[in-house]
Amino acid sequence: MTTSDQKPLAERMRPQQLSDFVGQDHLLAEGKMLWQLLKERHLPSLLLWGPPGTGKTTLARILARSTGAHFIFFSAVLAGVKEIRQIIDEARQKQLEGIATILFVDEIHRFNKSQQDAFLPHVESGLLTLIGATTENPSFQIVAPLLSRCRVLTLSPLTLQALETIFHRALSDATNGLGELNLHFEKPAIDHLIAMADGDARRLLNSMEIAASLAVLDESGTRCVSLRAMEDGFQRNSLRYDATGEEHYNLISALHKSMRDSDPDGSLYWLARMLKSGEDPLYIARRLIRFATEDIGNADPQALAVSLNARESYHMLGSPEGELALVQAVIYLATAPKSNAAYVAYSKVISDIERTGSLPVPLHIRNAPTRLMKELGYGKGYQYAHDSPVALVDQDHLPEELCGVRYYEPTNRGHEAIIKDRLTKWRHLLSQQKSNR
Repeated sequence: MTTSDQKPLAERMRPQQLSDFVGQDHLLAEGKMLWQLLKERHLPSLLLWGPPGTGKTTLARILARSTGAHFIFFSAVLAGVKEIRQIIDEARQKQLEGIATILFVDEIHRFNKSQQDAFLPHVESGLLTLIGATTENPSFQIVAPLLSRCRVLTLSPLTLQALETIFHRALSDATNGLGELNLHFEKPAIDHLIAMADGDARRLLNSMEIAASLAVLDESGTRCVSLRAMEDGFQRNSLRYDATGEEHYNLISALHKSMRDSDPDGSLYWLARMLKSGEDPLYIARRLIRFATEDIGNADPQALAVSLNARESYHMLGSPEGELALVQAVIYLATAPKSNAAYVAYSKVISDIERTGSLPVPLHIRNAPTRLMKELGYGKGYQYAHDSPVALVDQDHLPEELCGVRYYEPTNRGHEAIIKDRLTKWRHLLSQQKSNR
């Protein structure tokens, strides 16, 4: 049988039983949750969440087959509420025959709220066991009532070892795979294919089919695939990324925390991952500005200027030249002394404002541009700091209810150590002024 008139290799090699399934041992190994559910031949409604090519659809088919249920495949991309009604009628008929129905909804996150709500009564009544597959974080994309009725199972990107197993299985399978083609892959070519797959079995198998067309017949009649042919025939690998979904937040979180922990190497890695995945560099620049104020603050006042300059530099140069300005800024921020004292101080102020409301401004620091305001005591007793030999005066600036509260507590790190020393000296001078009265 030739491969030219068959389904794609990824479809032909799709496992038909659990023993052939590769990966996701945290769910399927003996004693794990899915293994136990299958042993009991009972499945609750599930949401399978994971990157593409990790086995969500395959696993759903195997689960349905293992429980003897009627399986309905439903694509959220191609179908709508009308098709849901037809499925409900079909499920009711199967129920009369004593057969349970498993409805598999691929890319369930693409359904809007009303479409997701249409499943609710039928999942709740037990007419349907719903298995939804999604590459997006269910807590962001699935309505709360439906989410509460399903167990979320997280599928991980396939390991290099799992991908290698799938590769050799497809290469040697003469019935469904490429075994009849007498292919030989050089070891570097295999490693390159597996690395390009990036945890995605479908991508690996699709790439194998393309690689087979690049094979060169040698003197012995073996069709060889070299690393050179692979590099010439394949475009650059694309990384998993969703610019508005969970991976977007995961990567920016990794960058932020690497800089906070003063790790320039980790910071550069996550910056490069975001840039290579297609993230908007100006978004990254805005996050660097936020980091400079939140995590460095006055420990290094230059950090904010460096971040602003990096944004302006990228805006002027664009990619790829401007990306180096972001690199420079990330290294600077990662290696700068850290302080969140400004962030903490502002949070305390906001908390007190929310607690105490609109407290009046003390009279002595109010402006008095009119005669009436002067008569009412506006500005009375105000001391002009520049009239003091040390430019310091002992007067309160907070509302009476908050007198004596200190919000800003500088650290001993970087420039803030200078600020802390300065404030300590000023407070000592003011204390002396008060005692000399």
